[in-house]
Amino acid sequence: MNTGSLSRERKLLLHAFQKKAGLRFRSLELLNLSFTHRSCANEDTSHSQNNERLEFLGDAVLGLVAASCLYERLGERAEGELARIKSYVVSEEVLSELAKALKLDEYILLGKGEEQSGGREKKAILADAAEALFGAYYLDSGFEVASRFVRALVEPEVDKVLQNRHHKDYKTMLQEYAQKYRRTYPLYRLMKKTGPDHDRTFWVNCELAGAEYGPAMGKNKKEAEQSAAQAAYDAIIASGGLEAARMLQIENQ
Repeated sequence: MNTGSLSRERKLLLHAFQKKAGLRFRSLELLNLSFTHRSCANEDTSHSQNNERLEFLGDAVLGLVAASCLYERLGERAEGELARIKSYVVSEEVLSELAKALKLDEYILLGKGEEQSGGREKKAILADAAEALFGAYYLDSGFEVASRFVRALVEPEVDKVLQNRHHKDYKTMLQEYAQKYRRTYPLYRLMKKTGPDHDRTFWVNCELAGAEYGPAMGKNKKEAEQSAAQAAYDAIIASGGLEAARMLQIENQ
């Protein structure tokens, strides 16, 4: 593996990370590779590889650990419910938050362009780094050791779902309500974009059954649509006359 010679400073940083995260890698080069974003590998010849292959592997490790955890803890639940909880636990939203908790943003190696565009705060980059870390730990120390580490991260997220403390996917909840009780679909319309290219804010309206909600904002179109869906869903709940929405809220717990 040609990842370049690690500097003394970088080795100290990686050792500090392991101590904080409760990890022990045999290969610091492999750990470092899990933090190497493709933008860095493209710009810096000392990094001939990036973390995308490790991310691919880590995604499989995470999926198996999450599925095993749910099967063991919720053996009486239907397959569809297990799949729903798993989709939340392995989502970009959750992984990016786990990455922040592990402070991966402090160790990721980025190219200058990605650094200047706020790459350390991008959910996709953080989530990918978390998966790459899982894949690297699996290669370095085996599945049993890696699965213990991943499971310790996954189980609290499962608990959040079971206790209804998790992040709600309002777009999915609103669409299910609209299909089931209104026989239609919510529509999202981009109203405007503000700010410079590297720091855009998106404004989106949600239209449902003749009513319009928003505009709601987000740092990307996906976030803005979620915000608009939440505004619509909250308005439906607040109207008091739509018990169907409340029933769906219960079903999604």
